[in-house]
Amino acid sequence: MAFAQANDLAIPADRRDGWPVSGPAALGLDPHELRALVGWLDGLADSNVHSILIARHGVLGFEHYRRGPDYRWDTPLPDVKHGPETKHDLRSVTKSITGLLIGIAIERQLIPNISERVFEYFPEYGDLRTPEKDLIQVRHLLTMAAGLEWNENVPETDPNHGEMRMWGSNDPLRIALEPRVVTAPGLDWNYSGGCTELLGAILQKSAGVSIDQFARDMLFDPLEIKDVEWARHADGRPSASGGLRMRSRDAAKIGQLMIGRGSWNGREIVPAQWISNSIAPQIGAADRLYFYGYQWWLGRSLIARHELTWAAAVGLGGQRIYVVPSLGLVVVITAGHYSDGMQAWVPLIVLNRYILPSVREPQSLP
Repeated sequence: MAFAQANDLAIPADRRDGWPVSGPAALGLDPHELRALVGWLDGLADSNVHSILIARHGVLGFEHYRRGPDYRWDTPLPDVKHGPETKHDLRSVTKSITGLLIGIAIERQLIPNISERVFEYFPEYGDLRTPEKDLIQVRHLLTMAAGLEWNENVPETDPNHGEMRMWGSNDPLRIALEPRVVTAPGLDWNYSGGCTELLGAILQKSAGVSIDQFARDMLFDPLEIKDVEWARHADGRPSASGGLRMRSRDAAKIGQLMIGRGSWNGREIVPAQWISNSIAPQIGAADRLYFYGYQWWLGRSLIARHELTWAAAVGLGGQRIYVVPSLGLVVVITAGHYSDGMQAWVPLIVLNRYILPSVREPQSLP
């Protein structure tokens, strides 16, 4: 069920959170397509989309929320009236934010470069070290190409599920470091929350503060993001790979940071070159259509016989931050499809059938 202003296409409210606001038409977003999007969701059986936000050229132009069941991590929330102040699980969108934090740390010379050997940061796990593992570099964690045996393609109840093994352990970093090497680092892409947890641990060791404090000081405060929550592992460590909760408007700021090549309101927060590298194809998987950058997914859409490339932060359940640099476009989607296939195709239909076709030349910019 949708709920919003009487007119869903009204100008988003100015909440003094750093977002300039405008009506969609002024940003070159066709209102007819956006109304059709809302109508499609209204008629979609079993739909559990919670929010859709669109910003273009740095201005928030569309903000739509819907009522529906959700989770706060593993706690069911049977009936949530989602709105501008509602924090939402971002799940693995957290990984993309962790990737940005690594770029900040390298810029500040807390981490020398992405060629650093991973095991040099973990002397306490010397019993797991092998000559093959010594070849794993920070770059391989960023691109999920560490070469370690890891499986997140099985059900979460499967004891071999890598991510769930970390969550069930009092020593999640050991779970991430102990698998055997099955391919040479840098050769094959294999989705791994373990890679991102190791990035978070390297950041903490290098910066001398936990990832949540580093994120607050170096990323969230400059973006005027004030209301976040982090899931924590059994050892108390904030999760770098999943479990961050924030408002949809704040998630859109992460997307705008990518469009702005690391800058927000004229201030550089993440180095521009790091942004470019993060959303450039770094590796691909033989069985997937998508490429991968530094913790960001890369895809393409065909709109009116014209190919558009985009980058995305992707989280379980249908969480998405899409960025389309050629259009100056940011799209945020949150949803509660944590255990069904709709999480894969509903966000793509929202993007490809309705939002991308809505883009026109802006009439004027505020």
